[in-house]
Amino acid sequence: MGRRALFVTGAAAALTLGSVSFPSEAADAADASETRTVRGTLPTGSPDFVYLPVEVPDGVREIKVAYTYEKPAVPVGTAGNALDIGVFDQRGTELGGKGFRGWSGGARTEFFIRADDATPGYIPGPVEEGTWHIALGPYTVAPQGLPYEITITLTYGEPGKVVKPVYPPSRARGRGRAWYRGDCHLHSWYSDGRRTPAEIAALARAAGLDFINTSDHNTHSSHAHWAPEAGDDLLIMLGEEVTTRNGHVVALGTDPGTFVDWRYRARDNRFGKYARRIREAGGLVVPAHPHATCVGCNWKFGFGEADAVEVWNGPFGPDDEVSLADWDSMLVASVREGRGGRDWIPAMGNSDAHRDPDPVGTPQTVVLADDLTREAIQEGIRAGRSYVAESRKVSLSFSATGPKGEHAGIGGRLKVDRDDPVTVILEASGVPRCTVRFVTDQGVLHTSAVLPVSGAGRVEWRTTAQYAAYVRAEVRHEAAAGPLPGALAAFTNPIFLGRG
Repeated sequence: MGRRALFVTGAAAALTLGSVSFPSEAADAADASETRTVRGTLPTGSPDFVYLPVEVPDGVREIKVAYTYEKPAVPVGTAGNALDIGVFDQRGTELGGKGFRGWSGGARTEFFIRADDATPGYIPGPVEEGTWHIALGPYTVAPQGLPYEITITLTYGEPGKVVKPVYPPSRARGRGRAWYRGDCHLHSWYSDGRRTPAEIAALARAAGLDFINTSDHNTHSSHAHWAPEAGDDLLIMLGEEVTTRNGHVVALGTDPGTFVDWRYRARDNRFGKYARRIREAGGLVVPAHPHATCVGCNWKFGFGEADAVEVWNGPFGPDDEVSLADWDSMLVASVREGRGGRDWIPAMGNSDAHRDPDPVGTPQTVVLADDLTREAIQEGIRAGRSYVAESRKVSLSFSATGPKGEHAGIGGRLKVDRDDPVTVILEASGVPRCTVRFVTDQGVLHTSAVLPVSGAGRVEWRTTAQYAAYVRAEVRHEAAAGPLPGALAAFTNPIFLGRG
């Protein structure tokens, strides 16, 4: 198969191959099917996306695609072959356009689409006449190249009935203004996870969560499958993990059915457009695991569009420690630049759970919100009225008080003069044999004694706004927990001190 066209969009080059055609007369036989197989090899340095046009005639009931590719041995330290797949319908492959019909990345070797059903990761609906495009994403290519084989099968006949999607409600029965626990980065079998929505919802309830956010990679196909799992006790928000080649971002709490494109790199200068797309759909923009070491995971778009940043992702590890330090540097910069904390970026933590034994709700973000609704939870996250805990067992109360009884909590500002005495208090439970650190723009200025085995304790510290422009708390395990000594058990967003 030869090339038909080559077009480039900054770093995210795309190659279009020669088209595949099917005889239109086959549509005259009900339930008849036709199959075509395409073979080729992608060289190292291939574009980010390779499109295979498929000319779909009228009368098709189902399109099915299967693919394989070779995985030759490579030297240690050299990336082997990995090939993602998805599809766009007759409406085209334009960035952000309406043609998107599904993406499974490397999680599946085949998929189908019909009017009434589709493989998880794909959007059911009519298979209409026109040029469809199978989208290949050569994630990594071995030095030997990436030989592939794609088999397309069209089945003819009367289409099934289109099912109208039903989405979960945007509110649950809350407790008024209260602290609500959530996990906003979760994967189901609608992308590369292995759990059903029902299994995830059950694990969320067992983890003591009040809300979750769906975040399957590069697809919104799960949105219509969460309604049965919602309830008065669990708010289910809908989103996507927008998985680019230069980092991942969680679209948190978008309107049902929202698709956010991912086919660009940092140098293409397009992320701002899709960050606005997330916000226009009612969502928050949350860069995920910004210092993760997997290919394409490290965040390279900057934080100018971020509503919050995921500092803690899954079991606490070295990359989380780097993310935490990087976030603290951003807090220092917000103070240094005279913004007084008004434009600071709050932090959050999520599990990024995919499959057993990944725990849901480890960690979890605990948000002070006016009610258990999508809008209230988002507002609490955006305002930084939250802390991150390793499990439901951990509870924190963190506040600062001035000389005249002035008071501020997490994410707030204590308006005092520079020399006024300020008392900072952290009360914690569920953190046995942990220590408490108070971290400021000057660094760690106070470390407590080890808390008792009961896991409950109160730590008090006195300072001034001149000495500390903000104070945040870290609760750390006494000994090694996982790969790091002193791994986090919890941390808070800051309280800012001074007039601002």
